[in-house]
Amino acid sequence: FQPVADGIKMLIKEDVVPARADKVVHFLAPILVAAAAILALGVIPYGRNMTPFAIDGGILFFFAVGSTTELAVFMAGWGSNNKFSMLGAMRAIAQMVSYELPLILTTLPVVMMVGALSPDAIVAAQDGYSMGVLPHWFVTTPWGAAAFVLFFVSGLVESNRTPFDVPEGESEIVAGHMTEYSGFKYATFFMAEYFGMFAISGLAVTLFLGGWHSPIAALNVIPSYFWFFLKLSALLFVYIWVRGTLPRTRVDQIMNFAWKFMLPMAFTLIVAAAVWHYQGRGLAGWLWSLAVIALVYLVLSRLLDTRKKFATRTYRFAE
Repeated sequence: FQPVADGIKMLIKEDVVPARADKVVHFLAPILVAAAAILALGVIPYGRNMTPFAIDGGILFFFAVGSTTELAVFMAGWGSNNKFSMLGAMRAIAQMVSYELPLILTTLPVVMMVGALSPDAIVAAQDGYSMGVLPHWFVTTPWGAAAFVLFFVSGLVESNRTPFDVPEGESEIVAGHMTEYSGFKYATFFMAEYFGMFAISGLAVTLFLGGWHSPIAALNVIPSYFWFFLKLSALLFVYIWVRGTLPRTRVDQIMNFAWKFMLPMAFTLIVAAAVWHYQGRGLAGWLWSLAVIALVYLVLSRLLDTRKKFATRTYRFAE
């Protein structure tokens, strides 16, 4: 009952607003963050005929709604009238904008293969099995597996999860853009963060892991929503596992990784998917697309290698 008790305690704590804060902006920021995350959950197909908002441009709607989070974070920093809040907000915005580009670009190969922006159409395109046991999920292709990894890493950054939670670095900028928030408003930010985890993981399942399709044809008798939530739970487990395993990275490392590796690699995956499709999706397509990805990966890894070779240190001792 401890988590429930902590949640109730957070909800009933006093809401303290700084005297010099912009009251309206300070109040609207957490609401906008939570609303964006909840709306993004509406276009994800949770099972067969179980999409709350089944619209043709669901993928576009997902990213359009999610992009309002940057505005809400800036409102939280600006409305608090606190230097730590503003610094944390600027860090968060820079980080989120940098990784939103790879996040969007890694969905383009899937959209190219399907020819639609509808999440339901993307799930339907991954239906079918080879020999009844090999699902036709996009993650089983070379470009799909690489895009899934990049998408998941970008999702960690977008949701401010460890090891990319620099905007909330307690040792540097207190609590970031949430420094001047308390009580229910403070809890709303964390609620939105976990809703964002669900949304990113749900979209990853939809794009790369076959959505609500079962991994084996013989298991299709099990309800479709069971498979979706099983895959979703597996990704959420990785989220929590990463949080408890990896240390926080530096700001410069995060930004360098985004612009010098993630973004070029995301563009490369578009080319690799086109090569895979052009070669007929057979063994030749596998080999050619894998070669393109491996070559660019090796080049980018070499360029991103920032390890400095320090000279031998000499000491002078008093006689």
